[in-house]
Amino acid sequence: MNDSDSKRWLMDCMTETAETIKDHSTVQPSLNRTPLHELHVELGAKMVPFAGYEMPVQYPLGVMKEHLHTRAKAGLFDVSHMGQARLTPINPDDDAARLFEQLVPGGIMTLKEGRIRYTQLTDATGGILDDLMATRFGNTLWLVVNAACKDGDYAHIQNGLRGLAELDIADRGLLALQGPDASRVLSGFFPEVGDIAFMSALNVDWNGQALLVSRCGYTGEDGYEISLPKEHTEAFCRQLLADDAVEMIGLGARDSLRLEAGLCLYGHDIDTTTTAAQADLLWSVPTRRLQEANFPGAQTLNEQITEGTGSKRVGILPEGRAPAREGTSILDGDGNAIGEITSGGFGPSVNGPVAMGYVADEFSKDGTRINLLVRGKSMPAQVATMPFVPHRYYRGSA
Repeated sequence: MNDSDSKRWLMDCMTETAETIKDHSTVQPSLNRTPLHELHVELGAKMVPFAGYEMPVQYPLGVMKEHLHTRAKAGLFDVSHMGQARLTPINPDDDAARLFEQLVPGGIMTLKEGRIRYTQLTDATGGILDDLMATRFGNTLWLVVNAACKDGDYAHIQNGLRGLAELDIADRGLLALQGPDASRVLSGFFPEVGDIAFMSALNVDWNGQALLVSRCGYTGEDGYEISLPKEHTEAFCRQLLADDAVEMIGLGARDSLRLEAGLCLYGHDIDTTTTAAQADLLWSVPTRRLQEANFPGAQTLNEQITEGTGSKRVGILPEGRAPAREGTSILDGDGNAIGEITSGGFGPSVNGPVAMGYVADEFSKDGTRINLLVRGKSMPAQVATMPFVPHRYYRGSA
């Protein structure tokens, strides 16, 4: 990427990040702060409102270098604004996983101890209320939900399982350490975490404090999320930063990393107007759940699988250097609107623009030629396979 491209990409990235932040912000007299607020300020972060919190959008290193550093070494993200909670059955002989399947399409009952499942909370028509991670520990579940949705999620879960399960909301810090050096760095503190596979979790001890380490993340890289007592979050974060391979990374690079990885952002790529079938997330819904059809929206999903979805989320590669941002109209060869971009920007690792969006079913095949209406001009593009960069999750040594 030359200097001109870099400047154009940075302006586009910041514009799109600002729009994302605006959409996730709430009007309130004051913003919440994470346990790392003072550290962000000390490190020179540009702080912005996001999901009701004051969060770092970038550090002096800059969005593009933060992005590339994460791909090359290890990026450290403050994600303490996310919601964390434990779901416990009221009857100790019951199973939170069985109960939770009443609210989600994922295969939660089949989770083994310490394993993590990605799933969605759905409404009666299959619309996605939020996407989340669920981890099994015994007959309980540890849940991590999106920051902008967490209050609604908590109420939905509590109402849906009233009298059956209790939801204990955790007030803890949450860090994400992502990149090829993440395992080496974290294994220096906890050797056992180097052996766990992607979508697995375990509890570790750090100076007498209980930490939950999960091998997952939102960049497409190998890495971890670390849940820990909020009063010890800054101290542990500083110890991670003492490694030369680790840099703090802001929301700007977090967004471009997940876009290159083809991962959805709630409120943009998925919401209550989209289903798992339309969003290309049926891989997260096992056949058993579709056959049982005992979760909200099951009938809709089964009908869409049989009859078609009408539209589908796809990857899009614009030609040239100009990125197509969220809201850009997608056109067929005759100039007819066939869909819309939901996320888009310049991919630093790809060294070119990348996007995702929804198109009519008949245009969803990889390689299909389409046009994008960018700044009033029709620009050529094509439907492409996601992710745009290979996922590098650690699947285990066997």
